[in-house]
Formats: sequence, structure tokens, C-alpha cells
Amino acid sequence: MSSTPLDTTHLAALNAMTKDQFVQALGDIFEHSPDVAEAAWAARPFASVDALHDAMMASIRARSIDARKAFFDRHPELSAQAVRGGGLTHASVSEQTSAGLDALTDDEEIRLQRMNRAYREQHGFPFIICVRHYTKAGIFFELESRVARDTAFELDYALNQIKAITRRRLDQRVA
Repeated sequence: MSSTPLDTTHLAALNAMTKDQFVQALGDIFEHSPDVAEAAWAARPFASVDALHDAMMASIRARSIDARKAFFDRHPELSAQAVRGGGLTHASVSEQTSAGLDALTDDEEIRLQRMNRAYREQHGFPFIICVRHYTKAGIFFELESRVARDTAFELDYALNQIKAITRRRLDQRVA
């Protein structure tokens, strides 16, 4: 899968694509998860971007709890080191940079790593948040407060965050 954004694609063109073309065009909308686009392909034709996104989300909701956790594990932990060090998708770099996570102080980075560890130990998957909806301070607040929540609640909440992240990505990709 390409790590750089693709040109905007029209919905009608997506509806006419082969499975391989469809996955090539949309396989990076969900972090390191071309299987989401592959599963959604079977629901074509899509009447709207809403219908396309709903089909993609349905493929994740249909998974078992363990499969969802494995899917969540494909998402990067928030980290200035990760943003600067490579390994993130183009979209993740852009999103984390927009929230100022590329410019954390050393103390903020240490605090973020500590909270990421606590969250993963508590819930068994990485902290996921639509960073474009938050300031840096808001992200720290959310991470600190969400670590104590019930894991079943967090499974749903993380999925809703992914829904927000991926809808924005899809809107940027599909006309």
C-alpha cells in the first residue's frame, strides 16, 4: 500500500473498479488494513460516501473482540519519536503533526510514553484518538481519563475514534 496520498477518486469510478483496483485506491484509509477495503468491495455499488464508509466500518464491527484488538494493534501509538522517526503512514504523520505531537518536549514525550504503556496494559490495545479533534492538552487529558475506563467501553470508543479518523481520510480521497 502506498504511504503517500492518492489522487481524488470519484465514487462512480470506485464502483466500477476490480477488487484489486479498489483495494489499491482505498486500502490505506484504515491504518495498515487493506482487508477493510477488500471486505467493503463486495457491498458495491455505493450510492454515497456514507454508504461506502458504513460498509467499511461494518467489516470491523463484524469481527470478534480479539480480532478487533488485533486490528487496533495496527494503529500507531501517539509519539513524537514515531512522527519524526518514520514508520507511520503519511496520513498518521499529518494527523499527529496537526495536533503538535511532532514537537513534544522531552518531558511531554516521556509522559506520553508512560501513559501509552498504562493504557495498553489496562486495555490490551493502543490508545486511539482522532487527534484532529483535539489540542495537545486535550489529547493528554483524554489519554489520562480513558485509561481508567472499562475495556468494553474503550473497545467501542476506540472504534468510534477510528470512524472519525477514517471518515476524514475518505472525504479527502473520494469525490
